Amino acid sequence: MQLKKSLGQHFLKDDGIIRQIVAALRQDSFTNLLEVGPGGGALTKHLIQIPNINFKAVELDDTKTAYLQNTYAFLKGKIIAQSFLDIPIPFEEPFVVIGNFPYNISTQILFKVIDWKDSVPLVIGMFQKEVAERAASKEGSKVYGVLSALVQQFYDVEYLFDVSNQCFNPPPKVQSGVIRLKRKQTVLHVKSDKAYKLLVKTAFNQRRKTLRNAVRGLFAPAILEGDIFNKRAENLSIDDFAALTFQMN
Repeated sequence: MQLKKSLGQHFLKDDGIIRQIVAALRQDSFTNLLEVGPGGGALTKHLIQIPNINFKAVELDDTKTAYLQNTYAFLKGKIIAQSFLDIPIPFEEPFVVIGNFPYNISTQILFKVIDWKDSVPLVIGMFQKEVAERAASKEGSKVYGVLSALVQQFYDVEYLFDVSNQCFNPPPKVQSGVIRLKRKQTVLHVKSDKAYKLLVKTAFNQRRKTLRNAVRGLFAPAILEGDIFNKRAENLSIDDFAALTFQMN
């Protein structure tokens, strides 16, 4: 199978890792499953064996689409030949998203999932390790930031396991990690999603400054006197950010 560097393609070849990913997926029950970037079908061939599911895949590379449809008769008519970032919602009912996500668009993929949060209760994804850690990290961590706080507004994120670059062909320069996103049962109580997003982005935009200096324009001077504004953004939990939205201008 030929690789396209422009699409950030690295094919997973380690069967043990593939089985771990499928085992993580099967801990929850679901009917509709979307695989992002099936590539050569290493994961796909296991997914299509799961009984009683509606399966679709989204693959931008037309040579891979042709290969998959020729190799697995089951996939005829089930592959969406587009970028994941451009497709409309693929199922009318709730669906699970799984994939060895292209590293060059991985954070955009997570933001698209957030847009679809009402339809996507579960995501199992392989990402560049750094992105996986950022998505799963909590306050106080050096890698906790905008991605962590925005994803965790709607999803509980669990870092499942590392994946060595030797598990791929060709080996990427970076290590990988698999995470699970489960939609929260209790939604974070915020003034508005827009206010929360603005506060998080503004706070982390100058993460070395105290919150008081970083978000000065968003609060009245009297409110900025509060002790919490002595902290830096990385020390605030998502609950702290949520509570602060109600005091914004």
